[in-house]
Amino acid sequence: MLFCDVIGSTALGERLDPESLRRVLARYFDVARDAVGRHGGVVEKFIGDAVMAVFGVPLVHEDDALRAVRAAEELRGALEHLNEELQREYGTKLAVRIGLNTGEVVTGTDERLATGDAVNVAARLEQAAEPGEILIGSDTLELLKGAVSVEPLEPLELKGKADAVAAYRLLALNASATAPGRRLDVPMVGRERQLEQLRGAFEHVVSERSC
Repeated sequence: MLFCDVIGSTALGERLDPESLRRVLARYFDVARDAVGRHGGVVEKFIGDAVMAVFGVPLVHEDDALRAVRAAEELRGALEHLNEELQREYGTKLAVRIGLNTGEVVTGTDERLATGDAVNVAARLEQAAEPGEILIGSDTLELLKGAVSVEPLEPLELKGKADAVAAYRLLALNASATAPGRRLDVPMVGRERQLEQLRGAFEHVVSERSC
């Protein structure tokens, strides 16, 4: 899950007229959508000035965590170029913060809106980040071994969580990084039909060998 939010949007709305604000945010949303889409993610929805994106839905990749980090890095870099344009045209700049987290989520078949604890933690990580920062949850970091450099933070007391949550500030992304080997202990969620097909194929092979 990736959450990205504009900091100081209330003050931004006070400086710009409604139409200018709409245009500025529309260009920010376009940048976010492009960055997410280029790395195989899907923007689930825009919430005010926040972006909620998911990786691994509807198509699962072995490197979805790495894709999410690359998208976050690209979004942050693209915003620097966008800010140059916004400064010239509107006399303003945007500052964002990003949170990334990994876990099981539940999605619908139509709008695919993801829900679950992983979503909530990603949103809380984003809210805890400083301007320009990307914060990563421990489950995401586990899937990024060797691909990133991070700085561990003091465990965060997040709203809605009984225990403190580990968080890491992204310092650098290894441009040549590849995803670690597939973890075989990850449960298959929502794959009942595929599992049934595998069982059927296995049983068929066993019966053929028994003849």
